[in-house]
Amino acid sequence: MPTESKLIVEGINVARKHQRPNPMKGVSGGIIEKSMPIHISNVALVNPATNKGDKVGFKMLADGRKVRFFKSNNEVIDA
Repeated sequence: MPTESKLIVEGINVARKHQRPNPMKGVSGGIIEKSMPIHISNVALVNPATNKGDKVGFKMLADGRKVRFFKSNNEVIDA
């Protein structure tokens, strides 16, 4: 799977890793938290009206422009 299909979202999918100390590299040991990538298909836009993630669709306006809209309330995103 190519790396372009994954991204890192801050605060989501955080893994805890046990790390050994390495004084030669100046790395202290202990348990560190590391953000891991998730697939693009698992990311959603936040609808400001509901403050939740929402599905997005595409439609053509009367003037011929292609815009995105929230499927829950048909609000246009790209105006």
